[in-house]
Amino acid sequence: MAESPKPVALVTGANRGIGFEVSRQLGAKGFRVIMTSRDDVKGQKAARTLAGEGLDVVFYQLDVLRLDDNKVANDLKLFIDSQFGRLDVLINNAGVFLDPSRARGGSPSVFDAKLSLIRQTMDINLYGPLVLCQIAMPHMRRQHHGRIVNVSSGMGQMSEMGSGYPGYRLSKVSLNALTKIVAAEVDNDFHETDILVNAVCPGWVQTEMGGEGATIPVAQGADPIVWLATLPKGSGRDKNLVSRIGGEDRLNGLFIRGRKVIPW
Repeated sequence: MAESPKPVALVTGANRGIGFEVSRQLGAKGFRVIMTSRDDVKGQKAARTLAGEGLDVVFYQLDVLRLDDNKVANDLKLFIDSQFGRLDVLINNAGVFLDPSRARGGSPSVFDAKLSLIRQTMDINLYGPLVLCQIAMPHMRRQHHGRIVNVSSGMGQMSEMGSGYPGYRLSKVSLNALTKIVAAEVDNDFHETDILVNAVCPGWVQTEMGGEGATIPVAQGADPIVWLATLPKGSGRDKNLVSRIGGEDRLNGLFIRGRKVIPW
C-alpha cells in the first residue's frame, strides 16, 4: 500500500481514559490514529465514537502482554506496513496497577509482594513498550523523524521514591530507564535525525486507574503527551524552548509533567 499522506500515530490502551483522549486530540490535529486495546468490543466502540466525531481513526486489537510472541509482534508490523507505510508517533500508554491496596484488604508493602504480580506488571508496563519501540524505530529512522512518548508516573521517580506498591513503582522506574536508553541511542547513532523520545507523568488523572479523589481532568492529563507527540520538526533543538521547560540541552530523554521537566 502507498504511504499514508497523513502522519500516523499508534496509541496503546486507547479504549478509555488518557489513551482515548490522546487519540481524540491527535485526530483533531490531523493524524491518522491507530487505536489499540486488549478488549476488542470496547476498542471498536471507542474507535466508532471518535470516527463519529469526524476523526481519522482505526482500531487494532493488541494485548501488549503478548508482544513477546513473535507472531503478535510481526502481525502488528505487517498491519502498519501494509495499511499505512509509515509510523510517526508512538504513545506507550497502556499500563496496569496491580498492587493490592489497604483499602482492598491487601498490603502494598514490598515485603508482602508476590513475584508473579510484579512480573505481570513488568510485562505490560515495560516489556510491551520496549517491543513497540523496536517496531516503531525503523519507520522513524527511515523518515528521519518521529516522536515516542512513554506514559510514566511520579511513582517511578528515583529522586522521590517512596515505599509501597512495588510492582507499579518498579515498572515505572524501569520505563523511565527505557526512555533514557532509547533517547540516548537515537542521539548516539542518528544524531542528525528529528526523533524525540520522552516520558510523561500526567499526574493524578480522573480515570478508572486514577480512582476516587483524582484531581486532574483527562484532557489536562493528555495535554503534555499530545504536546510532545506533535512538536514541530527541529523543535527538539530549540534552545529557547528547552530552556523554558527546564531542560539543559535537547528536548530528548526528558521526564515531563505539565510541559515542564521534572527530575528522574
